[in-house]
Amino acid sequence: MFNIEEELKKLPDKPGVYIMHGEQDEIIYVGKAVVLKNRVRQYFQSSRNKGPKIEQMVTHIRRFEYIITDSELEALVLENNLIKEHRPKYNTMLKDDKTYPFMKVTVQEAYPRLLFTREMKKDKAKYFGPYTSSEAVKNVMELVRKVYRVRSCARVLPRDIGKERPCLYHQMKQCDAPCQGLISQEAYEKKMEQVLRFLNGDAKETLSELEEKMQKASEEMRFEEAAQYRDLIGDIRRIQERQKITAYGEEDRDIIALAMDDQENLQEIDAVVQVFFMREGRIIGRDHFFLRVAKGDSPSTVLSSFLKQFYAGTPLIPKEIMLPEEIEDAALIEEWLSSRRKQKVHLAVPKRGQKEKLVELARENAQMVLDKDRERIKREEGRTIGAVHEIEGWLGLHDLIRMEAYDISNISGFASVGSMVVYEKGKPKRSDYRKFKLKWVEGPNDYASMEEVLTRRFTHDSGGEFDSFARMPDLILMDGGRGQVNICLGVLAKLGLDIPVCGMVKDDHHRTRGLYYNNVEIPINTTGEGFHLITRIQDEAHRFAIEFHRSLRGKAQVHSLLDDIPGIGETRRKALIRRFLSIDKIRDASLEELEQTESMNARSARQVYDFFHKVSEEGQ
Repeated sequence: MFNIEEELKKLPDKPGVYIMHGEQDEIIYVGKAVVLKNRVRQYFQSSRNKGPKIEQMVTHIRRFEYIITDSELEALVLENNLIKEHRPKYNTMLKDDKTYPFMKVTVQEAYPRLLFTREMKKDKAKYFGPYTSSEAVKNVMELVRKVYRVRSCARVLPRDIGKERPCLYHQMKQCDAPCQGLISQEAYEKKMEQVLRFLNGDAKETLSELEEKMQKASEEMRFEEAAQYRDLIGDIRRIQERQKITAYGEEDRDIIALAMDDQENLQEIDAVVQVFFMREGRIIGRDHFFLRVAKGDSPSTVLSSFLKQFYAGTPLIPKEIMLPEEIEDAALIEEWLSSRRKQKVHLAVPKRGQKEKLVELARENAQMVLDKDRERIKREEGRTIGAVHEIEGWLGLHDLIRMEAYDISNISGFASVGSMVVYEKGKPKRSDYRKFKLKWVEGPNDYASMEEVLTRRFTHDSGGEFDSFARMPDLILMDGGRGQVNICLGVLAKLGLDIPVCGMVKDDHHRTRGLYYNNVEIPINTTGEGFHLITRIQDEAHRFAIEFHRSLRGKAQVHSLLDDIPGIGETRRKALIRRFLSIDKIRDASLEELEQTESMNARSARQVYDFFHKVSEEGQ
């Protein structure tokens, strides 16, 4: 048994990280301390004003543990890693982990490639970015391929030159096909030098060359080709166009501001942080981040938590970060960021002038995003919680949270399957969806199939509180009327379960017209949110069952005669199909032709040859 009072006496007089555990031994909070003994004790001292979040958290602490570090900076790094790993309930958390795209040029290779990536590695490649828009990166990459015709494939060159035919990009005139030896390594390297200059912002040479080609094509009345060059020139100029928002100085900096929600009735979105990315004096992009915060958290605390989580996950750290106010641990965070950047990083709180206006602009944008999201939540609650309340009114139920719906799919009894979909508070809970392959029922018997699915669902041994079968539904929705409802009620009665069951009754056009409940068909308002929710649940159960059935049919039908040949695996099957294109041509091939096929040897060729000739003899 963990005795908190006794364990507090054992705390060391050293820096480190402390980890609070709740009733289920889950991690509910992670913090760092300069002196563990002093910091952890504060949580359990009644005389201290801890704030509403900490007051609530302390009531749930059942034990704590700690990790000693050599310095407060090490504690900060470890704290951040543990928060990201465990996402504790009482820590301020980023609601979405975003990664930003880069363009990567593999200059370490003989024939460098241009690639899209979301992570930087120590692999001697050149990286350009990060960018805030993946669409913009892909547009630039497409432009580079059109203009410079460099490769992006995974072939290893020069080893694989001539082994396979050129890819689609060569046919589209977006690659010079070094894989076929159609361009020398020296000529390809010159092209790549142009690419690197272009990505670094110098496109004068490229524009001049394209303008010459456009002029020549026009003079030779090749107007379609001239128009293509014209469009490429326009694309390059648009990409190079300088931003209208500028600031003095050429340093890289991020401008960060915060908007916090002060409405008691909203819990989903508590705060929004807006970040402006300024590079070489130009705002090149912006992004916003939703955070989960507790009532009583100060803006300083929220911003401090955001900085640690955000800059732990982004590879590019600017020289200066501008903030709306002073934050907790400012000196420590500066030291940590400087160690990551390998150069001094400064946290600044501008008080006047253009910098202060930029921070205010970021704050206004954060507030705008928060206000928009508040309206979105209200609309979403109408579609979900409001719709559930409407269904409760129709059926005379209360506290309706979890609804489960079932459906059966088969074709003339072939591969019958069942689906279970789950909605909680009016939203799909896809992690709790389940599929059933029918085991006990043969042939097209929907009632018997549904009885099997329901029996297996409600007699399934739960794997614990996180198993989707562990939680009983507050309402069961059946895709049909009286017959399906009675099947479900019969199963529940045998198992001694008391759960409301409602049928979704369709009209002659297969549209829901009412609900069958307690032996009565209840008419419903077909224009309200409750009706739309019922329809969504019905469609989702049907879609999920059909999707599962389709996948089983596909697996049953995707079978080649080559699968039956012993010793012929996927690689050799693909090689045979690539060369001969059809089973008939493989059957007619000579032993010598089979041996000459890629990936084949004398033994495997003999297996294929003997298999087809044995099959032919047996068929005669």
